[in-house]
Amino acid sequence: MHEIICPHCGKAFKIDEAGYADIVKQVRDKEFDKQLHERLELAEQDKRNAVELAQAKIAGELQKVATAKDTEIQGLKARLDAEEVARKLAVSEALGTVQKERDALLNELAQARQEKESTARLAEAKRLGELQKSEATKDAQIQDLKARLDAIALTQKIAITEALGTVEKERDELKSGLERAALEKQLAEQSLKDKYETQIKDRDDAIERLRDMKARLSTKMVGETLEQHCETEFNRIRATAFPRAYFEKDNDARTGSKGDYIFRDADEAGTEIVSIMFEMKNESDLTATKNRNEDFLKELDKDRNEKGCEYAVLVSLLEPDSELYNTGIVDLFYRYPKMYVVRPQFFIPIITLLRNAAMNALKYKTELALVRAQNIDITNFENELETFKTGFARNFDLASRRFQTAIDEIDKSIDHLQKTKEALLGTDRNLRLANDKAQDVTIKRLTRGNPTMAGKFGEVKTGDGSGEG
Repeated sequence: MHEIICPHCGKAFKIDEAGYADIVKQVRDKEFDKQLHERLELAEQDKRNAVELAQAKIAGELQKVATAKDTEIQGLKARLDAEEVARKLAVSEALGTVQKERDALLNELAQARQEKESTARLAEAKRLGELQKSEATKDAQIQDLKARLDAIALTQKIAITEALGTVEKERDELKSGLERAALEKQLAEQSLKDKYETQIKDRDDAIERLRDMKARLSTKMVGETLEQHCETEFNRIRATAFPRAYFEKDNDARTGSKGDYIFRDADEAGTEIVSIMFEMKNESDLTATKNRNEDFLKELDKDRNEKGCEYAVLVSLLEPDSELYNTGIVDLFYRYPKMYVVRPQFFIPIITLLRNAAMNALKYKTELALVRAQNIDITNFENELETFKTGFARNFDLASRRFQTAIDEIDKSIDHLQKTKEALLGTDRNLRLANDKAQDVTIKRLTRGNPTMAGKFGEVKTGDGSGEG
């Protein structure tokens, strides 16, 4: 016998071994469930904090990269437009200069013709033979000037065509580089997003498995009903744990109702040790309405009394989100005497506990086995939590390195675009040089090293002076 002092009134009272063991069991189970619940909440909070931190970091980095790349692309587009405008202006100026020089040559040619015709009329009778010779020479010179004029125009056209081809090719390459950079940025962002979404989903699945561990630690019920599961679990250990036990369906409905199963166990002398009335309720069996465990307690207590059972146990999958019933074994003595509600994974433990409560000789051995099992569960939970944290850290580190690799690839694209820009600037310098050369083209430069043409143009200028005199 144990003496217990009430913490409220201070009154001492005595309790037998079975009652004392039951109180110790309840306190221990509640503390274990409380610790398990707190650890699950801490694990989920760590997961949420880690996910939020990773999401914030990724969003910031992606925003910085996207802003920088968009700014660079806009700058390159603006430069490309400016280069296009400069190219058009250079071509227009070059064409204007060539056309102006061509018109000047044509004017000089027309003046030379007029002067030739005038000279021919004045000296026709005197210098007919000499005039014919001079006319032939002037015609040859005129043809030469035309040929030179056509050659200059052709050269300018070829130069302009080549310059345009080079600029257009570089422009196309720049546009292609811009499109490729934009595509690479989009692919990098999508890749990072997919990786982190996959990682977050993996963490959610791990937390969900930890959360379901309380309600479905060792129960495998795919393709079978709750009653079949409980009967199978009992029959698996009947020969070793309950060799003299009776566990059969309650088929006696003479009183108007019946439970699902009755368990009775006796010692070697045939004396009954414990008897339990079981009722099984599976959520999948109730499709019309979502009932509660409370709805079946009154009928179960009635069946217990009518069938002469000491205890009543409701094995239930109802109210799956209830923290009360998910703690394990719930004692409802305050509603009905010797009434318990358990989840399926506690079906065998409740039978063991109730039977052992009536067998003082096996009490300490049973308690030791339960304590060891609980310690193993706590150790496994801590190991799984550490494995989760380690895996999360490893995946986060891998994602960070891949993110840096993507940044390096983007920097390479920027270097390529910079080289393209330098090539365009080189093209601009070549166009300016071509324009300067075109502007330097004059009659004096064309006749340099050609005394015949220089003499003819000298005669033309001298004739202009005589006419005016």
